[in-house]
Amino acid sequence: MHTLSRDVAGPVLAPRGSVVCIGAFDGVHRGHRYVLDHVCRRAAELNLDPAAISFEPIPREFFARGALARLSSPRDKIVQLRAAGMRRLLLLRFNAALAAMSAEDFVARVLVGRLAAREVLVGQDFRFGHGRRGDLALLQRLGAEHGFVARELAPFAADGERISSSAIRGLLADSRFDAAARLLGRPFAIDGKVVHGQQLGRRLGYPTANLRLGRRLAPLAGIFAVRVSGAGLHAHPSVASLGVRPTVAGIEPLLEAHLFDYDGDLYGRRIEVEFVAKLRDEEKFPDLTSMVRQIDADAAAARRILGAAANAAAGA
Repeated sequence: MHTLSRDVAGPVLAPRGSVVCIGAFDGVHRGHRYVLDHVCRRAAELNLDPAAISFEPIPREFFARGALARLSSPRDKIVQLRAAGMRRLLLLRFNAALAAMSAEDFVARVLVGRLAAREVLVGQDFRFGHGRRGDLALLQRLGAEHGFVARELAPFAADGERISSSAIRGLLADSRFDAAARLLGRPFAIDGKVVHGQQLGRRLGYPTANLRLGRRLAPLAGIFAVRVSGAGLHAHPSVASLGVRPTVAGIEPLLEAHLFDYDGDLYGRRIEVEFVAKLRDEEKFPDLTSMVRQIDADAAAARRILGAAANAAAGA
């Protein structure tokens, strides 16, 4: 059974004790999976629950006081952490009260009080508590008092390069999707429920499945060749726009995917849009006729790219 909680206060989630890791876990990339795999392995050896502590918003987003580019939504993160084997998950609300909590209180109230920690695994340069005053040495000293041990894991590297969420965001911003997928451990995708739009795409001959990003800020924007899965679809070839749609005076960022040769009803269904290649930046056209002419070209380019990718995969 998996347990999820968002609060500092509450009952013990792991009565038999746990092995715990702590982090923002944006994207749950290969570096994160390295830590999570260690947690699962140690938990199995000690007959304890594997557990993770994360935060929403993530701390740097809270201190920036505004949306920052993210690899994953809170829901994505929960799904990935559970898939990585975490049976107990504290997704704490990072607010002023949590930011002001001392390292000592965090250990007593969260690690011990909520998760009954027996072993805590942290990454290099780990800091925690108010003003980031807590470090591995303090964690080890407090662990001796509370009955747990704390260990640092060496960073995981790919081809000698340390993996980080910021590096992956940079690769996506540069449209280096293969390199980003190598560090993520999977292709980058955005998922969500399909919502009703203005129906403009349908009137122009390009009906779209629309996903709202809400408070999330995507690490990329523009027009893309994509694959859509979910709602009975698997890697369906498509072309997508991610941005504010300046030609029609859009304001809210929206992901709009036109699925080639598809006429189904996706409203209210959850889909996942996987980004394959960037075609161009978003731009403002003088009129709808000019915009449709460019959409025709984008769709043709996306079909070529996705067809070539499919043929290459089939021949591999």
